Amino acid sequence: MTTARRSRDRRGSLPARAEVVVVGGGAMGASVAFHLAEDGADVLLLEAEELASGSSGKPIGGVRAQFSDPANVDLGNRSLELYEDFANRPGADIGLQQPGYLFLLPDAADVALFEESVAMQNERGVASRMLAPDAVRRLNPYVDVDRYAGAAYAARDGFAYPLAVVEGYAAGAEAYGARVRTHVTVTGFESRDDRLVAVWTDQGRVRTDAVVLCAGAWTRDVAAKAGLDLPVDPYRRQIGFTPPLDPAPVRVPFTIDYGSTFYFHNAAPDGLLLGIADPATPVAFERTYDPAWLPLLRGALGACAPELTDVPVARGWAGLYEMTPDRNALIGEATGVPGRVLYAAGFSGHGFLQAPAVGEVVRDLYAGRTPGIDVSGFSADRFAGDPRDPTDPGRRGPESNII
Repeated sequence: MTTARRSRDRRGSLPARAEVVVVGGGAMGASVAFHLAEDGADVLLLEAEELASGSSGKPIGGVRAQFSDPANVDLGNRSLELYEDFANRPGADIGLQQPGYLFLLPDAADVALFEESVAMQNERGVASRMLAPDAVRRLNPYVDVDRYAGAAYAARDGFAYPLAVVEGYAAGAEAYGARVRTHVTVTGFESRDDRLVAVWTDQGRVRTDAVVLCAGAWTRDVAAKAGLDLPVDPYRRQIGFTPPLDPAPVRVPFTIDYGSTFYFHNAAPDGLLLGIADPATPVAFERTYDPAWLPLLRGALGACAPELTDVPVARGWAGLYEMTPDRNALIGEATGVPGRVLYAAGFSGHGFLQAPAVGEVVRDLYAGRTPGIDVSGFSADRFAGDPRDPTDPGRRGPESNII
């Protein structure tokens, strides 16, 4: 078992041919490549920069199954199973910790929404539950419980290290014969007689029969080169880290104020990770950390956990969320374009936590098998219909449990 800290150098010449080309070297692309290669496919994974250099480059990624959409619950729950077994398959230490996820709910409407979600989650095998104030205090003594109308909690949830996951899947794919190449930009797709015949890159042409688009926040542009419209927009998200604190923080769940999106949890050594989504963030490929965000963070921190109001923030990080209009993923095989073009993108903040299960789903879709989880509602075709028609699949409800 190994712990991945930094991806090894995977620059090199491209093969003349690959059965299937996976575009994107984040958690999603690496998982897809691993599961395809394990299943016997001849796989080439292409990444424009380094592995995990996009959204998967975040220092810590949450893993959970608390969602409002049943398919998201199933993807999260299956992914938790696979993350728990990651040391055996594909074989890496991903630093998985499972202190639980605690959603703090500001008002009665939020409580009603989560009561429905928790009941549905329980039916699907997720041991989530609603909590009384005393239980919240025991789990996280920093929280001002009087501010909240209720809370929801699942003890199995937690967080892991995305870089270790990406490297673990990439190495696992290579062990099954996949080729992984970094610093290769896809520039186009070549078709002939309604068949996909090649992928063009800045380093040459690769003959292929199929592609899987897993380019995260950059998916819209890559998909357009294949004649496909995938509505994915990039939004900057920022997090901050405290230095080691004295006394060290008590161990707490991954705690989220559902009203403000503020969240915090433990971070080694003896510090805290703090985050919040800025509602004024524009659509942009902006990954520069901006300390001007700190007053927004501190205001939410002080309201949620007053005892922590003055903790120092020693450093910060910025990355991209890949958002779709309904905050649900795009998973499926394209229609109306030449050849086989599959996609797994637009996860709106929960791609890392769903990557293992989605890798299995894409593997089965590629092989012509029915996936164990029904993702038909995540087809991009849902955005092609009439939004005024209440029976149209484009009216799929938004995923509520995102941050």
